[in-house]
Amino acid sequence: QVQLVESGGGLVQAGDSLKLSCAASGLTFSMYAMGWFRQAPGQEREFVAAISWSGDSTSYAESVKGRFTISRDNAKNTVFLQMNSLKPEDTAVYYCAARPLTIAVLGDLYQYWGQGTQVTVSS
Repeated sequence: QVQLVESGGGLVQAGDSLKLSCAASGLTFSMYAMGWFRQAPGQEREFVAAISWSGDSTSYAESVKGRFTISRDNAKNTVFLQMNSLKPEDTAVYYCAARPLTIAVLGDLYQYWGQGTQVTVSS
């Protein structure tokens, strides 16, 4: 079955960096667009970033543009989220998700989801 496993979360201070990874198995990874979403306590899930199956196209939420970078390694079935200049408002559980081929910003359009990794940014 399809599995998406996130890693790399943790507790950091404002201004620090973290790199999240999401390892995929059970699907033809190179045929799937990948997205990162996050959900803070008491808030709805929100889109963070997405990358097309080839890596040629990316999309970012306005709140993370210029600070976060999404990338992928199709040879390793892994998608990454490099997060720089972290802010306390970035604190959330971060989820990766997969959908066929093209980018989407709506979570409902993603077919597979990981279990999430906690990112906590202290001020």
